[in-house]
Amino acid sequence: MPAINTLSDKAVKAAIKTAGTAGKARKLSDGGGLVLEARPNGAGWWRLRYWLAGKEGMLSLGAYPEVPLALARERRDEARRLVADGIDPSDARKADKAARAAQREAQALAEAGLPGPGTFEHAAREWHAYMAPSWSAGHAAKVLALLENDLIPFIGARPLAELTPPELLTHARRVEARGATETAYRALKAAGAVFRYGVQHGYCTSDPTRDLKGAIQLPVPEHRAAVTDPAKLGELLRAIDGYHGTPVVRAALQLAPLVFLRPGELRKAEWAEFDLDGGTWTVPAARMKGRLKSKLNGPDHLVPLAPQAVAILRELHPLTGSGKYVFPSPLTAERPLSDNGVLSALRRMGFGPDEVTGHGFRATARTIAAERLGVAPEVIEAQLAHRVPDALGRAYNRTLFLEQRRELMTKWADYLDRLRRGAQVTPLQAA
Repeated sequence: MPAINTLSDKAVKAAIKTAGTAGKARKLSDGGGLVLEARPNGAGWWRLRYWLAGKEGMLSLGAYPEVPLALARERRDEARRLVADGIDPSDARKADKAARAAQREAQALAEAGLPGPGTFEHAAREWHAYMAPSWSAGHAAKVLALLENDLIPFIGARPLAELTPPELLTHARRVEARGATETAYRALKAAGAVFRYGVQHGYCTSDPTRDLKGAIQLPVPEHRAAVTDPAKLGELLRAIDGYHGTPVVRAALQLAPLVFLRPGELRKAEWAEFDLDGGTWTVPAARMKGRLKSKLNGPDHLVPLAPQAVAILRELHPLTGSGKYVFPSPLTAERPLSDNGVLSALRRMGFGPDEVTGHGFRATARTIAAERLGVAPEVIEAQLAHRVPDALGRAYNRTLFLEQRRELMTKWADYLDRLRRGAQVTPLQAA
């Protein structure tokens, strides 16, 4: 059997001194794989050479004189016991270091009143912080609100690895019981994303929500109310013309049916986006609906303006043209009209939420333009800024059907004028 514990404190000190005098490192073996590397600077370094599964490994056991010979031997013997049990001492050291770091992190978080590592809240907030840069600010805020209102208060302190499908379903049912079925569905979906993040980062080994698919039935979507009867649309247009509120809101109401845009895209309109002489409105991609990537890199949306739309804007320009926004807030010109500006005006005119909404003007145009004017659906979809089916098409059709859309917008505005004047509406023939 090879000799072990062959060194002495005296021999170690002599080796260090000799290395310093000679200016050259020396290596001394104590047996059992323990080696001292004596360095010219008066220090030494303990290393352990070992073999596991036929592969050689090297482990640092500390510096001499901070780690004396006796302590180096203790560390050698402990490492050799691990090797005998089939455990790589280098891996064991890394795991121990990670555990100590996790313990320090947990203690620091606890002292700061924050959730500990591996808990649902900790993983959820990490996941949200990781994903938020790829989302729009609005979507990130909604997801965070969902986590903080419907998940974290109830399971935030629980370790991810301990949460089970029945427990998660219980909390989803609680949300569903208050009539918020869609919120319950989205809560389970968000929880699943957190668990998958947890699996990737070692907080848990599986996603329990995968066993809950179909447990919460997504409700049939309720479409926003919209006027799709031409005669009633005529009544609405006449009511808008007779609106006695502010000129800004009145102009927004008049323009809404003419541009096929979402309420947020309309109310945040800026004068710099318009070419009234050319009859064009360029809505920046950043303000269009879509993922953050599309907002940052996607094409702007071109809106051809009918002469009637241009006339509305020219009439409004003397009032708001010196500012940034076409439809500024009545409180400050530094902000656009609020979300409820147009909606509240419609309610004051006597149109209920089951009759029309600001967003409903898009559905009105989509339905009636196709049925009454015979416009090709793809042209209408392009004007609505709906996605083209294939990515190649989206790349090459940044001004998709622009001339056809210009013709559509003029034809549509003329049709609205006829309805406004009370033109007789011919019933559609059955197919």
